[in-house]
Amino acid sequence: MHLLYVDESGAIGNPTEKFFILAGVSVFERNTHWIERDLNEIAARFNKEEPYTVELHGSPMRSGKGFWKHQPRDVREQAIIDALSVGIRDRQHRPRLIGAVLQKENHTGKEMSEVAFEQLSSRFDMYLTRLHLKQQDTHRGLMIFDECSTEKRIQTLAREFKHSGHTYGKIRNFAEVPVFLDSRASRLIQLADLVAYAMYRHFEHGDSKYYDVIYPCFDHDGGVAHGLYIR
Repeated sequence: MHLLYVDESGAIGNPTEKFFILAGVSVFERNTHWIERDLNEIAARFNKEEPYTVELHGSPMRSGKGFWKHQPRDVREQAIIDALSVGIRDRQHRPRLIGAVLQKENHTGKEMSEVAFEQLSSRFDMYLTRLHLKQQDTHRGLMIFDECSTEKRIQTLAREFKHSGHTYGKIRNFAEVPVFLDSRASRLIQLADLVAYAMYRHFEHGDSKYYDVIYPCFDHDGGVAHGLYIR
């Protein structure tokens, strides 16, 4: 099964922010162990005895809030870059990224979380379809979100996209409606948070040092970046 771990960055209701980001990290089920192992090694730099107590989240790591306030900034930022690099240097386990970048002024009167979910789910489904047609990979997909208040709405949308369709067709390759996890229990959700934050820093603040690390991993085929929606 192909698992898409999803998280967001930017607050839809914050008028001082221009962008809302929803990002997904697609990993084949047998590769999650190796990515988690590498992320745990990064967390162990900060608590060798109990690395699972260290959460890898972009905003507090960069700003030095909470647990991270006593860590030097260069050390914190290097940990972000190293975490984002997990899997990229190993082509066998390299994740595929899918992201939706919504500029708020372009979506006035729309529910941006629904627009972003439609983009992510349809593009993940398209990726799975391509794997089926080109590589005879018939494994299904599952979207795994960080816990949020829109859980029921997202699951309802997933059913509607499967049975009634969305703007671009119907969802055909999902094993189940999206599930939701506490990010504290999942390194892969934390990686999705870091990816969303890297995208947010790039589009909201013009800071590309994290984004440049992840850009090669956005889903693409034939020179077309299918995995990145920007509007």
